[in-house]
Amino acid sequence: MTRGRLSDSALPSLPSEVLVPAYDRASITPGIVHLGVGAFHRAHQAAYVDACLAAGESDWGIIGVSLRSPDTRDALAPQDGLYTLAIRDSAGEQLEVVGSILSLLVAPENPDAVLAALTDPRTRIVTLTITEKAYLRAADGTLDGAHPDIVHDLANPGSPKTAHGFLAEALARRRAAGTPAFTVLCCDNLPANGATLHRLLIEYAKLRDSRLIRQDDAGLIRQDDARLARQGDADLARHIADDVAFPSSMVDRIVPATTDADRARVAQQLGLEDAWPVMTEPFRQWVIEDRFPAGRPAWEKFGVTMVEDVGPFEDMKLRLLNGAHSGIAYLGLLSGHATVDRAFADPSIRQFVDWLWAEAIPTLPQDAGLDPIPYTAELADRFSNTALAHRTAQIANDGSQKLPQRIVASALARFEAGLLPEHLSLVVAAWIAACAARGKTLPEGHFTDPLDAALADLFSRNLPTAQMTAAVFDLAGFAKGHPERRKLIEFVATHLVHFKQGGPKVAFAALGIGNEPPRPAE
Repeated sequence: MTRGRLSDSALPSLPSEVLVPAYDRASITPGIVHLGVGAFHRAHQAAYVDACLAAGESDWGIIGVSLRSPDTRDALAPQDGLYTLAIRDSAGEQLEVVGSILSLLVAPENPDAVLAALTDPRTRIVTLTITEKAYLRAADGTLDGAHPDIVHDLANPGSPKTAHGFLAEALARRRAAGTPAFTVLCCDNLPANGATLHRLLIEYAKLRDSRLIRQDDAGLIRQDDARLARQGDADLARHIADDVAFPSSMVDRIVPATTDADRARVAQQLGLEDAWPVMTEPFRQWVIEDRFPAGRPAWEKFGVTMVEDVGPFEDMKLRLLNGAHSGIAYLGLLSGHATVDRAFADPSIRQFVDWLWAEAIPTLPQDAGLDPIPYTAELADRFSNTALAHRTAQIANDGSQKLPQRIVASALARFEAGLLPEHLSLVVAAWIAACAARGKTLPEGHFTDPLDAALADLFSRNLPTAQMTAAVFDLAGFAKGHPERRKLIEFVATHLVHFKQGGPKVAFAALGIGNEPPRPAE
């Protein structure tokens, strides 16, 4: 029986075993604006910042910004921004109430309020977890200048919709006001994420600097040589290129979607309702390049690794954890497994993941101090966590955006080294097979992808497997321009034939899965 809603005033009534903010929230001032306040941010960056606040760093509170939906704001605003972090493993569950998010804004409702937060001199860091697709890249990795939201932002810089538009407008206003630039810290699973966002924002700022974009009567995008004559806009691209820091980072924590059963269980333990608790595992990792001209919290005191170059750590996580996660998700869905732990307990999938790791490990930097063997052993324990119930359908979302850095890069690296990506290429085939299975052996809309409409049209044409595979690669931009692209397509098409013949069982048999494989080795 609950007694009300989680809030500041209700904290003293919580059971003693529930951890609560160890600081006076009223004394905290904002220093970070976070774009994309989803469950991962609340389980990861916000929890690290919470520890810093508890240690007395009172000027690093977070203002959370939702770029699309008001759901998080609507759930947490009545709770004063508080939420419960439920850390779960097979041994039990520890509840922690996190207080680092001071307020929440919804960009479509009030872009002026978001820009005010971004231009506040107290804001020295802007962090992002907006998912890969929100970076609005074209198939070749450059900014999609024709995307409707980019077109809107260039025409309406004072009321943007995209992260690019908000960052550029805020940096222009800060520059005009003589306020130092904030540091932009990308926390999404993009390769060299800081450098990638830096490049995309420079591309956006060049469009903004040099032309107005508008629709003519025929609906065609036309360029105008007139410069945007607003104060602070001149040479904004150069300012972003030369004066704004974009450190790269690598983040890691498994965060399954919260269910109604989770909410009910947490409410019973709290004795209070929490509209949106977050489920997570004990493990967490954050590796950050240490470039913060405007200052930063002392994250390293709480387990964050500050480095000169995050690249090797990022590669290991993307190729070993995220790559295996994608493989488990698509093969699990095709094998009838709803959660990661159940899929990983399937002997064939378990053996496949070992082979996947064995293929991916040699593609990692060999002189960067990485230790992939213990890392994969720890991953195996994490994937086996029965308490998380991490749904395979959740991981399966947005495969066309995720697979290039998780799987395709490793496969191409193996070709370049004279090796074969037999198991890596099967993951791409499993993604295609799972997409095609929706509305047939899988529920319609069971997971989603930005290419869904184009993929549905392609699948409806019943092309020969090789031709269809090449068409999917064209749609997704996989391995574009790479000399081994044709060979990778052939490998994926061969796996797809096996999936069509008899699903994962036949695909595994063709690889010899069923005999115990060697553990991954350097």
